[in-house]
Amino acid sequence: MNTPPDHDLLALLQQVRDGQLAPAEALTQLASARPAGDLGFATVDHDRARRCGFPEVVFCQGKTPADTARIAAEILRAADRCLLTRATAEHAAAVQALLPQAHWHERARCITIGGDDTPGEGLVAVVCAGTADLPVADEAAVTLRLFGNRVAQFTDVGVAGLHRLLARLPEIRQAQAIVAVAGMEGALPSVLAGLVDRPVFAVPTSIGYGANFGGLTALLSMLNSCAAGVAVVNIDNGFGAGYLASLVNRRRPTAATPTTTPPSAAR
Repeated sequence: MNTPPDHDLLALLQQVRDGQLAPAEALTQLASARPAGDLGFATVDHDRARRCGFPEVVFCQGKTPADTARIAAEILRAADRCLLTRATAEHAAAVQALLPQAHWHERARCITIGGDDTPGEGLVAVVCAGTADLPVADEAAVTLRLFGNRVAQFTDVGVAGLHRLLARLPEIRQAQAIVAVAGMEGALPSVLAGLVDRPVFAVPTSIGYGANFGGLTALLSMLNSCAAGVAVVNIDNGFGAGYLASLVNRRRPTAATPTTTPPSAAR
């Protein structure tokens, strides 16, 4: 049994307040509504969406295709969408056999289910330094779209050809948050953060020659950025950056809540 929705929980608390339900009985009802699905080999967190705003995400690496498919099906018992990352074609085939509506994003190595009718809100820019970094950038973009964000992708605008990035700046500045994906020396997020007034979520990739050390050089470069406004996730973690950018975008100011004090009201 899943955790009661917030409105059911509120009704339960009101019954206790009004003396219609004994506290001990309310405790029994809450205890029986454990927010988990036990598959034996996995325990699915059905309460994740209520607590965090999005259902549990499945990391496929190390899981068998059959187990992955069963976990996805269990998540969808209580959720309207599901995201699976670091998936292989074998994972995708097993999930689609059990859940035919699943969509395989080959380059992003992701599987998505549901969320197709969710209108995108806000705007997040995913800026990718090179074509070789696209798998990580696509993982971020897939995550963002399934989370209900509008996404604008900018590809092959690394700092080796700075004019390419500068030409896209007017479009990038329209976003509420920016995911910057780069390998090699990882300079793109620092350059971007010095040109925009939006948070930049930096993703180092494992792309690069030997001294890149599988992304360690890019990671350290981003962590040592002298530009303010840069937050760094782990190597190749497009999902993590997409998740963070989504949280920021969901809390964007509305038209009724100006971000600055009008000049006439300034004191």
